[in-house]
Amino acid sequence: MSVNTSIGAPATNAASAANATASASREQEVYSKVFWRFIPLLVVCWVIAYLDRVNISFAKLQMQSELGFSDAVYGLGASVFFIGYFLFEVPSNMILHRVGARVWIMRIMVTWGIASACTMFVTSEMGFYIIRFLVGALEAGFVPGALYFFTKWFPATRRARINTIFMSGIAFCGIIGGPISGAIMKFSDGWLNLSGWQWLFLLEGLPSVILGLVVWKFLDDEIADARWLSKDDKAFWHAEVNKDAKEAQAHNFLAALKEPATYTLSFIYMCLAGGIYGLVFWMPQLIRSAGTEDTFVIGLISALPYLVAGISMILLGKNSDRTGERRWHLALTVLAGGIGYFLCGAFSTNTVALLFGLTVAATGIISAIGLFWVFPQRFLTGMAAAAGIALINSIGQLGGIISPYMVGKVRDLTGSATLGLYALAAACLVAFVLVAWGLPKRFYQKV
Repeated sequence: MSVNTSIGAPATNAASAANATASASREQEVYSKVFWRFIPLLVVCWVIAYLDRVNISFAKLQMQSELGFSDAVYGLGASVFFIGYFLFEVPSNMILHRVGARVWIMRIMVTWGIASACTMFVTSEMGFYIIRFLVGALEAGFVPGALYFFTKWFPATRRARINTIFMSGIAFCGIIGGPISGAIMKFSDGWLNLSGWQWLFLLEGLPSVILGLVVWKFLDDEIADARWLSKDDKAFWHAEVNKDAKEAQAHNFLAALKEPATYTLSFIYMCLAGGIYGLVFWMPQLIRSAGTEDTFVIGLISALPYLVAGISMILLGKNSDRTGERRWHLALTVLAGGIGYFLCGAFSTNTVALLFGLTVAATGIISAIGLFWVFPQRFLTGMAAAAGIALINSIGQLGGIISPYMVGKVRDLTGSATLGLYALAAACLVAFVLVAWGLPKRFYQKV
């Protein structure tokens, strides 16, 4: 009897190892199919969305003087976008949960693209505020909608890298958006009696409409809807995605509202949003203030921080998934963002030192935004995931209301953005403390 057991054990272990290897191989095979079907498309959509959101940072270099806007007016216009975003984020994602990501993301992209292109017709402060509000209201729901979509298509063990790859659209937008925006501003100025900033809004708004139609063609709301997967692949992948479902605790919107972590995460994200929008809305102006005037050169310089951030955030997301560690990956990237902002404030007149600070800030903040979204997905499912993620993103966007206007007001009052940059550094420090020690213990368990 004992002899048979000792002989059988290695065979059993070998069989288990073979099964595990086969399962891992199958998982990688189906994952690759799903990844290449959805992620490149949604990253491109996010790049265009972000470009439409922040291209006023380049348009400012011309339209501000042409229309007679002060820095405070520009900052308020940048902030008004987030008021519309804040008001319509949760309702938009609740509708998406009902009608599906395919139709609703298509609607979002087509309407925001049209509104963004119409910014070219702005002639007054009030018109500027109204169109920025509309762009925000119509875009509301895209990011949380995509993040909710990922919870239905990717297992928890893959989501840090998926989220960071998706959020790397911010970095890719900076890499290509800066040079493209700068080139449009410089080389199209005067065509058909239109200013460069007007061409900027038109040429960067219309691609959203086209991409919306592509989304309608290629997105599938549920695994069961995927005609490009075999029946066996669908069953296998559905089981993989739902392995972690039992760990989720909140299944409806009311449960998410009752969860204290929802508000802690919202405040953390508000600090992160304030950090990223302080960066994207003011980077071209900070580079100009340090001594560079040519808009195309400013676009090229501004691409470097995003290039470093894009590479770093993907590597960090992959490492977080590999190790299962979430807490310190997020906390330390937030801290890096704060250090970067402090350096920007301390060396605002030195182009090289400023560029180094912008690179550290961009790498820290953009990486943190990708890593952050693993946390809400650990306790939200169903309607709670759709509405709760939207709620966290919506409250977080208040940082986008505060930081652009604050930096603009500080520049109007002091002639320098230094104090505003220090305030953003302080917000990152607060977020670091909350991430490191302010969340329930279950958020720090490895997944």
